[in-house]
Amino acid sequence: MTQRAEHSPFTLAVCAEMVFRDMPVTERIKRIDALGFQVEIWDWTKHDIQALVDTGATFSSMTGYIDGTLADRDGADRLVETARESIDVAKILSIPRLNLHGTGLDGQGLPVKSGAEMTGPMWIQAADTLNRLADLGQQHGVTFVLENLNTAVDHPGVPFARAEDVLALVTAVDRPEVRIMLDLYHAQIGEGNLVELVRRCAPYIGEIQVADVPGRCEPGSGEIHYPAIARALNDIGYRGTVGLEGWASSDDELALARFRDAFTL
Repeated sequence: MTQRAEHSPFTLAVCAEMVFRDMPVTERIKRIDALGFQVEIWDWTKHDIQALVDTGATFSSMTGYIDGTLADRDGADRLVETARESIDVAKILSIPRLNLHGTGLDGQGLPVKSGAEMTGPMWIQAADTLNRLADLGQQHGVTFVLENLNTAVDHPGVPFARAEDVLALVTAVDRPEVRIMLDLYHAQIGEGNLVELVRRCAPYIGEIQVADVPGRCEPGSGEIHYPAIARALNDIGYRGTVGLEGWASSDDELALARFRDAFTL
């Protein structure tokens, strides 16, 4: 029997790249959908798009570029170019949010162009690039979401990685087509103080992503008290998507159940 969350004020989604990994991706997606969640994917170029359509699942977000960078001119041109290609795929899959990072990431999550030290011209270029993407978003009815990352464990050397950096850029652009993909796993490692961070980011949140610390597994497997985060999100009136972008600490279906429980009020 298909299970649906009945008491969560949020739309819950699960990253198909990180759970049920013993199955082909289309079977993972069908299982996630059958359990009552929307589905996140990463690099769309690695998937058969028609096969994804045929699953009948609802997709929440995907990576919104193939390569490129925010903060240098040539990289920005490439980012915008591949964002256009990504929009075409997003339309096929009815995906509303396209994820961005400060620079392209390789297969190990490392930056294709390191830039942990951001100069003034880099900030200006990054804001300009986001404005160009906002123009695309306005034209095509999609939202680009800039994700914060941690540089201590998973993504060393990525520019504009901290939630503070992402918030500064998104508020500077201040357009509804560019929002924050607020990843609380990354924020806990890099910054902490998550409830206050949620409150400060509230007007600019496009989506929330979660996993626990350490280990990047489901809520309840580590140190973050996610029921308190759920209450904070509810208190600020957030009614958008919360996505599990984490591994299962043991059983995949149990991990998804623990995720749902953490965000059921």
